[in-house]
Amino acid sequence: MAFTFTPSNQKKINEILPRYETKQAALLPILHLAQEQHGYLSPDVEEAVASLLGLPVVKVREVTSFYTLYEKKPCGKTPIRVCRNLSCTLLGGREILEYVRQKLGIDVGESTPDGRFRLDSVECLCACEMAPMMQVGDDYYGPLTKEKVDQILKEGRK
Repeated sequence: MAFTFTPSNQKKINEILPRYETKQAALLPILHLAQEQHGYLSPDVEEAVASLLGLPVVKVREVTSFYTLYEKKPCGKTPIRVCRNLSCTLLGGREILEYVRQKLGIDVGESTPDGRFRLDSVECLCACEMAPMMQVGDDYYGPLTKEKVDQILKEGRK
């Protein structure tokens, strides 16, 4: 079945489009809206967005494959992104990633069986002053310790 935006999201799209000189320039916020609705950006979703904006599907796919914030397959509801860039690595980021992996019982790129979390290792979250750090949903946490990770995961499971 082809993807269609909900009436509520169609209204949001109608509010987003006038903010840009061209429809195509609204690609990123509309992809976010589509992902929020569908959970991830399947080929059907990419095709619907491309059609809406008058773009070739390949142009939409280029964007969804470039940015790490776009999910290409079903995943846990809350993404956990652990930074692996230089500052975080030097201050224990690898150990934090391994600890989170063990605590959740999943590998990088996987989701927890309850569908709550997805674990990713990302190149940079632009918060070196918080190293080692991670992003859970839209929230940044750091500098991290194992105890702080335990607290964050406990709060996230509520």
